[in-house]
Amino acid sequence: MLSIGQPAPIFIAESTQGIIALNEYIGKRPIVLIFYPMDETPGCTAQLCAVRDAKEEYARYNALVVGINPASVAKHNKFAEHHGFDFPLIYDMGSKINEMYKVGKMLFGLLPQKRTVYVIGLDGKIAYAHRGSPSTEEILQAIAHPPGAEADE
Repeated sequence: MLSIGQPAPIFIAESTQGIIALNEYIGKRPIVLIFYPMDETPGCTAQLCAVRDAKEEYARYNALVVGINPASVAKHNKFAEHHGFDFPLIYDMGSKINEMYKVGKMLFGLLPQKRTVYVIGLDGKIAYAHRGSPSTEEILQAIAHPPGAEADE
C-alpha cells in the first residue's frame, strides 16, 4: 500500500466513461480511487452505491471518484447501468494499476485485489490511504483536510 505523501502513480485506462488519463486531473480536482474486488458482489455493490448516493457531497469538492478493478469495460457498463453509477469504473487490464498502487491480492490470490481507497490531493500526492471500505464521511474529511493543508493557511 502506498503511504500518505507519496506521489500518486499516473495511469491511462479505459473506463465506462471513456479513457481516463489521471494526469489530466492532477492539480485540478481531488481524486478518489476505489479499488474493489468484483462487480455485483454485496460488499462492492454497497460500497459503490454509497458513492452514488453521496454524489452531491463529492461534487461540493469537485472530486473525481472512480472505481477500479480488472473486470472488462463491458462488465463494468452492465454493473454501472444496473445500479445507476454515473462515475467512471476503470478497467485495470492485467492489474497494472493495482500493482502501481500496491493494492495487492487477497485470499491466496483467489480474489483479484484487496478493497482499498486512496485520495489524491491537488498536489498529486497520496492524501489518504485506507484498506477496506471507509465511510463517505471519512473520505470527504480526507478531501477537505489533506495533510499539510493547515500549514498552507
